[in-house]
This record gives sequence, structure tokens and C-alpha cells, in this order.
Amino acid sequence: AMVLSQGVDVDVFSLIDDEWEAAAHVFYVRDGRITGERGWVVDKPEPLEAAQMVSVLLQEAYTTADSVPPEILVPVAPDEADALREYVRGVRGGAVSIRVPSRGKKAELAESGKRNAQQVLDQHRLKRASDLTTRSEALRDLQDYLALDQAPLRIECYDISHTQGTHQVGSMVVFEDALPRKKDYRQFSIGDAVDDTAAMNEVLTRRFARYLEEAALPPEERESARFAYPPQLVVVDGGPPQVAAARKAMDSVGVGHIPVVGLAKRLEEVWIPGEDFPAILPRGSEALYLLQRVRDEAHRFAIRHHRAKRGKAMKASALDQVAGVGPTRAKALIRHFGSLPAVKQATVEQIARVPGIGDATARAIHTSLRGDSGILDA
Repeated sequence: AMVLSQGVDVDVFSLIDDEWEAAAHVFYVRDGRITGERGWVVDKPEPLEAAQMVSVLLQEAYTTADSVPPEILVPVAPDEADALREYVRGVRGGAVSIRVPSRGKKAELAESGKRNAQQVLDQHRLKRASDLTTRSEALRDLQDYLALDQAPLRIECYDISHTQGTHQVGSMVVFEDALPRKKDYRQFSIGDAVDDTAAMNEVLTRRFARYLEEAALPPEERESARFAYPPQLVVVDGGPPQVAAARKAMDSVGVGHIPVVGLAKRLEEVWIPGEDFPAILPRGSEALYLLQRVRDEAHRFAIRHHRAKRGKAMKASALDQVAGVGPTRAKALIRHFGSLPAVKQATVEQIARVPGIGDATARAIHTSLRGDSGILDA
């Protein structure tokens, strides 16, 4: 199909870049038509800015290229653009324009290439996560790098989420054989005004106290227990203070034999309790990639349930404004109907059936929610 004007020859590069790897895509357009395309993943053994990545991509692309068009479109201006332009000009044997498209059909084509690059990266990550050989390599490497007695076939990761100390929740996610085991995910409600370290202490104490209780159950009961199986590795989000607090909490419960590490976001350093320096896992290694996936999954899980808790509290708070409805009745209404919009749609008779809500209070709620007083009309 014709995508640009007849006679136009151009290569359109797109890039999806993150801290550890990037995906590139290029459309080859000749005489206005797409004659080919390519998408690939680029490992980043060292940190590179987007401009540096573009410079590297173009040098690699045109080292062995069959042809170089007179125009090359890129997502950002490359590093040392003049020197790169001269290099590409030498390969082509003629002038070459390297620029960033800002509007029109060329910009639309670049945006399409960016979507393709994202798909390339997503497929690469999915394959990497599901490949048995890769997963086995990650577990073996973790055992070696962290000097564990055994490969961590079951990894648990914990995270805390809150809004300025309110609506706090703790999350626990589980990976077995380097894959998420979602049926074993757990969430913990935590009292407000507790700092992150104290919150993590509470979550770990509760989890492993339950483990010790359930581990003593008969085998047939242990199968259905929620916390009966221990991890071979615990991961927390953070550096030395967080990992020290986690180690202290686990020791106090009586599970000092279970290893714990912290993964610090800024440099992705892995901290081991009692060590002055982090364990440096190679950039791009399967072991570090697994720890990142586990940590990021715990973070997503915590945020999701924090938002749900906060939203429920906000709805209950809105109902508190209705005369005769306090926090207890508000929570009972939300629990009974499932949501504030469902309460608004209920009749007086339906509201009155909620335990603790009489006829007079039901009429007051119905009147307020239908907008007569303007309190909750929205």
C-alpha cells in the first residue's frame, strides 16, 4: 500500500526504551510504499539515554545495509548527529537527512512503528518469562549470586502502599518456578499512621506466625491452609533499612533460616542483611530480571488493593454526611449493596432491609441520595 508520496524513499525508526532493554522497529519505505520492516530487542549492558540509543542503532543498521535512503526519520535526535550524518553519507555516497518527524503522514508512520516496537518488547518479555530453560537459569543464578543453600523455587515478595499514611495495605505475591502463582497472593490491611518499616514488620510477623501455626497441622488440613508453605526466598522493596527490618521481624517470629533480600529501585541493587555493600547482579541477567518482575508484581498488587480500600472509604465517607448515618451504617450499606451508585438506585424499602437501618433513616438516605438536599447528587 502507498503510505507516502510516490518517489519518497525513507527509513522510519522507532524506539521503546526502558532502563534495562529496548526494542527498535524500522519501516523501509521505497517509492512511497513499505517494502519491508524489522523489529528487534536490544540489551543495554550499560545505561544509555535515548539519543545515545538512536546513535548506536543507526550505526549498526547501516554498517551492512544494502541501501541507504536520502532521508532517515528517528524518534529523537541522535548523539553527535553531525558525525553520524557524515558516517551515513559515506555509506550512501550522497547526502542524507536525519531528522525527527513532527506531523503529517511521516509522524503517523513513526507512531505506528512505535506501537510495533512495544509489541516486540512485550512478546520478548513474555517468551523470556515462560521459557523453561530461561527460568531454570534464573533460579540457579539467584542461588549462586545470593549464596543460597538451594534454588529459590518459591519466592515471596512484599510491598506496602498508602496515601500519606492512610488506607494502608500490604501485599504478598508468590512466584513458584519463576512464574506467578496468583492463587497464593495475599493482602493485609494495616492500621493508619504506621510508617513503612513498621507496616512491613506487621505484615511479615502476621504471615510467618500463621505459617508456624499451619505448618503444625495434619497433612490433609495443610493442603487447604493459606500460609502453610514457606518460601525459599523473601524479597522486600528497599535498601539496607528495609531489609534489616524484615530480617529482624522474621527472626523474632522464629523463621531466621529463611533468606531475605531487598531490591533497591534507584540502582536495582540487591541488599543482603548485615552486608556493607550490595550484591551486584549483572545488568540484563535472568536472575535480576526475575527479581524485578517479582518486585514490580508486588507493587502493582499493593497499589490495586490500596486504591480499592481508599475508594470504599471515600464512598462510606460520603454516606457519613447523610443525617442519621454514621461510619458503621455507611459501611453496612456499601457492604450490602456493593457500591454507592447501587445504594442511590435502591428504594426506601430496599434500604430499610439493611440491618441497623430503620424506616425513618432509610427515607432520609433515599431523599439525600436522590438529590433533594444536594449532598450526594453527582
